[in-house]
Amino acid sequence: MKPTLPLTLLLALLMLTSQDVLTAADAPKAANAKQATKKQDRPTPPTRAFDAPGAPAFVKLGDKTSLADGNYLVGPTYVAAPETKPVEGVPQGKIQQFQIDSKTTQRFNPGIARDEFGVPDPKNPKTLIVQTHTIDYKRTISVYIPAQYVPGTAAPLLVTHDGPGLGKTDQALPRILDNLIAQKRIPALIMVQIANGGGDAQGHERGKEYDTMSGLYAEYIQHEVLPLVEKNYGVKFTTDPDGRATMGSSSGGSAALIMAWYHPEWFRRVLTLSGTFVNQQWPFDPKTPGGAWDFHDTLIPQSERKPIRLYMAVGDRDNYNPNVMRDGMHDWVEANHRMAKVLKDKGYPYQYYFCQDSGHGIGNARAQLLPSALEWLWQGYQAR
Repeated sequence: MKPTLPLTLLLALLMLTSQDVLTAADAPKAANAKQATKKQDRPTPPTRAFDAPGAPAFVKLGDKTSLADGNYLVGPTYVAAPETKPVEGVPQGKIQQFQIDSKTTQRFNPGIARDEFGVPDPKNPKTLIVQTHTIDYKRTISVYIPAQYVPGTAAPLLVTHDGPGLGKTDQALPRILDNLIAQKRIPALIMVQIANGGGDAQGHERGKEYDTMSGLYAEYIQHEVLPLVEKNYGVKFTTDPDGRATMGSSSGGSAALIMAWYHPEWFRRVLTLSGTFVNQQWPFDPKTPGGAWDFHDTLIPQSERKPIRLYMAVGDRDNYNPNVMRDGMHDWVEANHRMAKVLKDKGYPYQYYFCQDSGHGIGNARAQLLPSALEWLWQGYQAR
């Protein structure tokens, strides 16, 4: 009979093994399947208790939501909000799509991609060595125009990241917008959903667009995407930054905040789900050596408060050390906890939801949270 390991030792070995599996960070959302590298199975992240050391104090809501600022605990069961369902008699907006060829743009031309995930830089543990090559790509732009839009008027704007591909329109978010606009709980906004340039994380185009700590991606949207939307569909966007919001999940969430942080004269309302406020930036930039981790580590604490309104939600099983980086800056829960603390300390208007029994992207909690999140996001807006 073979000897067996004690149960405690076996569990310890399993935990050690699971933490050392090397995978790519963030859920890949490649716009071009040819650019996506082969994925390895990712270990299940540990469940973090809502009252663990370092967590902010939460108000328990269960299957409810709130429109007040603060930190909230929801789940583990979720109830879809009625605004997620079609309502007879509610006017429906139109969704239209077009594509932008990277070869026609000034920024992000050409794109980048990699064949293999990078390896830690032995001279700098905060970054990776990645071999990349250039690519051309096409980006789908999906535009939702509400039935209430009056041609010739300047509409509020919502920009979302990781938009759908051509012929694969998102129906869920437009349905929520239809209902909230009809109930006058949000303004009659135009939504522009922008697909990423392909791949994910360090060395891919999506990572370059979303994780780079600069104003470049906001400038691309402002100067190269939005004018095409206005031209193609005969609409106008407000120039009032208080009437411009941006939202995203994972690195799309960090991209949303990066846009507002570097260009608050264009965007001031931000909604993030499992925001990647961790060290994903590549190439390394000594001005922000921790990538988006620097938001809660240095940038927000050490800067004057900016006119930004920020919504955050994260799952208790959100990403934890999902790739080869072991820099102490790759725990999505810790990062969002830290964000909530510094936002409160600096007096920012914010909401933070900690979702029990939920993973990266909080897929099972979205139907409960999103209508309320959007209503909270647009609180205080007055058209000018």
